[in-house]
Amino acid sequence: MPAVSAAGALFEPYTLRSVTFPNRIWMSPMCQYSAEVFGPNAGVANDWHFAHYAARAAGGTGLILVEATAVSPEGRISPADLGIWNDTQVEALRRITAFLKAQGTTPGIQIAHAGRKASTDRPWLGGAPIAPGDAEGWQPVGPSPVPFSGKHTVPTELTIDQIREVVGQFADAARRALEAGFKVVEIHGAHGYLIGEFLSPHSNKRTDAYGGSFGNRTRFALEVVDAVRAVWPEELPLFFRISATDWLEEGGWNGDDTVRLAALLKEHGVDLLDVSTGGNAKGVRIPVAPGYQVPFAARVRDETTLPVATVGLITDPAQAEKILANGEADAILLGRELLRNPSWARQAARELGGEVRVPDQYGWAI
Repeated sequence: MPAVSAAGALFEPYTLRSVTFPNRIWMSPMCQYSAEVFGPNAGVANDWHFAHYAARAAGGTGLILVEATAVSPEGRISPADLGIWNDTQVEALRRITAFLKAQGTTPGIQIAHAGRKASTDRPWLGGAPIAPGDAEGWQPVGPSPVPFSGKHTVPTELTIDQIREVVGQFADAARRALEAGFKVVEIHGAHGYLIGEFLSPHSNKRTDAYGGSFGNRTRFALEVVDAVRAVWPEELPLFFRISATDWLEEGGWNGDDTVRLAALLKEHGVDLLDVSTGGNAKGVRIPVAPGYQVPFAARVRDETTLPVATVGLITDPAQAEKILANGEADAILLGRELLRNPSWARQAARELGGEVRVPDQYGWAI
C-alpha cells in the first residue's frame, strides 16, 4: 500500500494520545436516518450504513466520524437514527469499524442526545416534528420547557435526577463505543441539541445549578465530559463538537463563550474541539460563505492551544490545504463534499501532489 506522503499539510499524519491519523482529511458526522424504527433492530446499523462509511474509507479518508448516534431512544433526532444504547447496536457497528481499520482509516463515533429537537421526521419526508401521540413519535426533553419552534412539541424540563441519568447514558454509550471498536469518541454539544441547549441562554431558562450563569450553563457539558472520560481509555482521544455561535445578536451562545468553554474542556480531558456553528434558533440567518466557520476554529486554537478541526463549505483541496498551512486548524472535516465525492482524499492527493492509502483492489488502476 502507498505510504502517506508529507507533501502538504493535508497528507501529514496527526497524533492525539496514542492514535495517529494517517492524514488530516476527516469525515464530519452526517445523519443517514436509515435505521429501523421498531423491533429488535431499532437503531441498528445496516447495509446502507456499512456501504456509506466503507466507500469513504476506501476513498482515503483519514478519520471517519460515524453520524450522531443516540445514547437513548429518546435522544434520537428522528425515529430512524442510529443508536448505541444496547449490545445489538454494538455488534452491527463492530462490522463497520473492522472494515474502516482494514482500510487504514481511524473509526470514530459521535454520541448524542437531541433534546428539544428530538422526534422529527426524515429530511426527505419534510423533517417536520412528530407528535408524541404518533406511532413514531415521543415526548422531547430539554433544559427548559421552551420549544425549538412554534411547530415543535414543548419539551419536558429535565429534573436533576434525569440530568444525572442522561450523563450516565453518555458514559454507557462511550463504553459501548469502545466495545464496538471505535478509537475516537466525539460528544455532540452543537447544533441546538441537548448539550448545546444547556449552554445557551436562548434555550436554557433554568434557575437552579444548571441555569443562569456561565458556570451553571456549562455544568452539564462538563459532567458529560467527565463521565465519558472516566470510561474512555486514557490512551484514546476524546473530541467535543460545539456550535461556536448561535448567530443571535443577543441572548445566545457566542464566540467568547466558546473560547472560555474550550479552555475548560481541555482541562477536563478533551483533546480536540470540532468547531461548527448555529442550530439553536429557528429561522436565524447564517452568513454562509466558503470557510465561514474557520475563523471561529482559528480563534479557539490561538487563544487556548486546544487542537481544533474546522468544517463548513470546504470543498476545494487548495482551500483545505491553505487553512492548515495558515495554522487556522489542525484537521479538515468534510461534510456534504464527501457525500458528493467519496474519494475526495484521492482527488486532493492528485491535485496537490500528496499520497493517501489506496486499496489493493484499486491500486493497479490509479
